[in-house]
Amino acid sequence: MAIKRIGNRTIKFQNPPSIIGTSSIVGPKEGDGPLRSYFDLVLEYDTWGQKSFEKAEAKMQEEAIKLAIKNANLSVNDIHFLISGDLLSQIISSSYTAREIGIPYFGLYGACSTMTESMSLGAMIIDGGFADYVVCATSSHFSSAERQFRFPLEYGAQRKFTSQWTVTGAGATVLSAKGEGPYITYITPGRIRDYGITDTSNMGAAMAPAAVDTLLNHFKDTGFTPMDYDLIISGDLGLIGRRIVIDMMQKEGYDLSENYTDCGIKIFDTVEQDVHAGASGCACSAVVFNGYVYKEILKSTFNRVLVMSTGALHSTTSSLQGESIPGIAHAVTIEKSI
Repeated sequence: MAIKRIGNRTIKFQNPPSIIGTSSIVGPKEGDGPLRSYFDLVLEYDTWGQKSFEKAEAKMQEEAIKLAIKNANLSVNDIHFLISGDLLSQIISSSYTAREIGIPYFGLYGACSTMTESMSLGAMIIDGGFADYVVCATSSHFSSAERQFRFPLEYGAQRKFTSQWTVTGAGATVLSAKGEGPYITYITPGRIRDYGITDTSNMGAAMAPAAVDTLLNHFKDTGFTPMDYDLIISGDLGLIGRRIVIDMMQKEGYDLSENYTDCGIKIFDTVEQDVHAGASGCACSAVVFNGYVYKEILKSTFNRVLVMSTGALHSTTSSLQGESIPGIAHAVTIEKSI
């Protein structure tokens, strides 16, 4: 009997896992944004001494995982499972990282929803009694993502104003069966929502319906309202996707105007930095959560937060074949104390 399920899709943990360590590493452009002081490491060069952008991304994820474990006052040998993924084909950044670190590994592809997907699965593993410590991680890199999903960098393609800037960075979270918080108390897994968007330069519009679907189910399942949260923050919908979510939720009777924002808006100065509609990428929600949100929770600026990473589950071939873009969003409730 699924005694930990409430409502239609939400899980309420009986023994909420504690977040005992995080880390965030970002590239130079991200370090020039308004959240610089929250990141553990800002790179001077986005190649980080590696021979390719892909190798640089793998190094970012590896170092972010090691740093999160160190910040949790643990060693690599203490960790029972690593759950991670990224945007590149066959999630090579994560797999090469797992090869180097040697922790038993579950590889995920949730696109830009990977941070909260990994946290959701990690929390279930711990609450189920299958592990004491789990690391959840993800990464992305502007240059590696651009040449895989869009155009070679040398081409110098003109970006549409609906496009978003893939975050160069990596974030990691250490979950524990014991600890003094913050705690993961609820998760609402997403389901695919696809409204027929085919433009890969308009990810906000493609993912927004999935975010709305998850939010509606979360509020109905838990009985919470938006005002029960100090902060509701989505993954990488950017300026356009956030506006769509606010409008769609308003029609459903939920006012998000007071306490809802998006990681794709927070990480860059959308006026001073040329990122068009904001930021995207697996690292977008990963570094904003593991840097800004987590540290503000520790300071009690926020006591209850809903973090919802959003993902566009398309591929290079599906887009070229005219397929629409499936969207998904996974929501995680994090509370300072229980």
